[in-house]
Formats: sequence, C-alpha cells, structure tokens
Amino acid sequence: MEYRVPDTIVLDRNLPDLGLKRGDLGAIVHVYEPDTLEVEFITASGRTEALVTLKVDDVRRVVDDDLVTVRPFARSA
Repeated sequence: MEYRVPDTIVLDRNLPDLGLKRGDLGAIVHVYEPDTLEVEFITASGRTEALVTLKVDDVRRVVDDDLVTVRPFARSA
C-alpha cells in the first residue's frame, strides 16, 4: 500500500514507551522506501508529542467507519 506525505494514518499497535495507543491518529511527514514511514503524533491543541519511525505494518489508512476521539495523553517517563 502506498503512503504519501501528508496522509493521516491510524496507529495499529500500542507503543507504550511513547505513550501512544492503537487507534491514535498521526500524519506522515516522510516516506522512506520501501516500507518505512516517519509519523508525527500531535495533541488536540496541536503540540507535537511524538515523531516516530514506523513500518507500514504498524499503521493503517483512515476509513469511513473510524470515529475520532480524544483521550488524555500519558507521557512516558
């Protein structure tokens, strides 16, 4: 599946060391061929909380059945 900057993606697994959870939304900021993405995760107010390099298997596309929610962000130690 081809991803591009600035596609919105859904995290498909938990990343507890970063405080990120499956279902969190991120934006692709760079594509490293063939299968790696740099993804930015921000708070609802727009502050960057994580910039993470992920494999395409760690994310999925947003679909029409997805509902956007807000949750408290527990920063990692």
